[in-house]
Amino acid sequence: MTKKELRAAMRRRNLGMDAAERAEASRRIFGRAGRLEAFGAARTVGVFCSLPDEPDTAETLARWSAVKRIVVPRVEGDVMRFCEYDPQTLRPGAFGIAEPGPEAQTCDPSEIDLVIVPGTAFTAAGARCGRGRGYYDKYLSRPDVHAVKVGVCFAHQLVGELPAEPHDVAMDYIITD
Repeated sequence: MTKKELRAAMRRRNLGMDAAERAEASRRIFGRAGRLEAFGAARTVGVFCSLPDEPDTAETLARWSAVKRIVVPRVEGDVMRFCEYDPQTLRPGAFGIAEPGPEAQTCDPSEIDLVIVPGTAFTAAGARCGRGRGYYDKYLSRPDVHAVKVGVCFAHQLVGELPAEPHDVAMDYIITD
């Protein structure tokens, strides 16, 4: 299966989950992420704002922002940056994903201790297939990024193998429901 076919198949399967099933799976995923030693030690955590076919981060963003400094991605052209999370300033950005407005303060990549990374599919060894634009791979491969990388996905998104490319950045942990 090509990456394009894999992305389409996973998107269909993810969107086929009913709302209650997706919500419960998301709670389990982020509950597990929140119990990681690396999360406990982190001061600044990067978290994505979810799309309808990803584990839902809305509840997690609200809960974690009460105890950690949370930063979320904003896409500017072909570059992704993480900015301070403030639910009042989120607006639809690139690809319809909620992101901080231009007034949000950008976070220096070296300040992020742990980053939660979405993906289309993952392997248990940490390989990741994203959406195909390379935003996370470009960001995570920067020399000033030292964050622990945690890939999150629904259990069916964990696959035996993925076609790897030289620019693909591996995850340190993979968490499913």
